Amino acid sequence: GGGDVLLNEEPTVDGVRRIAAAHRRFGTTGLLPTLITDHPDKLRQLAAIADEALAVPGVLGFHLEGPHLNLARKGIHPPQFIRPMTEEDRVLLMGFASHGRSLITLAPELCPGEVIQGLARVGLRVSAGHTEAAAGQITAAVDRGLTCVTHLFNAMSQMTAREPGVVGAAMADDRLFAGIIPDGICVSPMNLRTAFRAIGRNRLMIITDAMPTAGGKRSFFHLQGRKITLWDGRLTDEGGTLAGAHLTMNEAVRNAMAMMGASLEDALAMATSTPARFLGLDEEMGRILPQRRADLVAIDAGLGVHGTWIGGMA
Repeated sequence: GGGDVLLNEEPTVDGVRRIAAAHRRFGTTGLLPTLITDHPDKLRQLAAIADEALAVPGVLGFHLEGPHLNLARKGIHPPQFIRPMTEEDRVLLMGFASHGRSLITLAPELCPGEVIQGLARVGLRVSAGHTEAAAGQITAAVDRGLTCVTHLFNAMSQMTAREPGVVGAAMADDRLFAGIIPDGICVSPMNLRTAFRAIGRNRLMIITDAMPTAGGKRSFFHLQGRKITLWDGRLTDEGGTLAGAHLTMNEAVRNAMAMMGASLEDALAMATSTPARFLGLDEEMGRILPQRRADLVAIDAGLGVHGTWIGGMA
């Protein structure tokens, strides 16, 4: 979300428009509005308005994070809505292949390989997240079309001496992209540096994982009946569980330099050309070249944003 709007609460064209407008002020020219685990009706509502919402400047597709996740790594996702994928779910997800460049986050250890393969074949990006998968299960899923890891380190199996887990697989497999939240809260600065050194600018993507407080005026919001409060840069429910991030893209780039040790060029690549390549849009956007779309951001030396153009339009 963003601009005091949570997509789960407002799966409407106006809701998408307000989220995109909020992030545009901070240098985002392209985004995937994200629906997290919820009642099946919410996904149907989003599907119904998806084509119209794609006309909103900056909207490239949608990110469906859940509900086919591992309960052991649920994070803030409501357990009552986490479930195995049914045939109806699969058909509904497949439909998002016609709604821009959409992304599905699931737990691959709980999803048959042929389903992952089918989702990837129609053009969806399939990513591992909220997962307990072993490294071998990730490799098998990559063989079937999985191409990404959602918010590296968060809500996934970690690297140990004899089991690399999702984290180790992301670092070792050159076929995988990985999104990471560079706020110093969701992921420690040391782990940010480790990921950057192990994966590099060509596969690592900095993401905001932003919630409604980003670009908004309020210091709280409600997520499926739970109050989420912003305090000292951290978004948590009453039990202390992290709930996304309070982060904008220009801050993410700034943090990538300060916390990862990335150069400005590396940080910008992880925010622009690498995500464009992951989405299969690198022939259209992500770099300033002839025949590319004029998605441009004017920034100062401190990464303050002074202007944003999408398709050449301010």
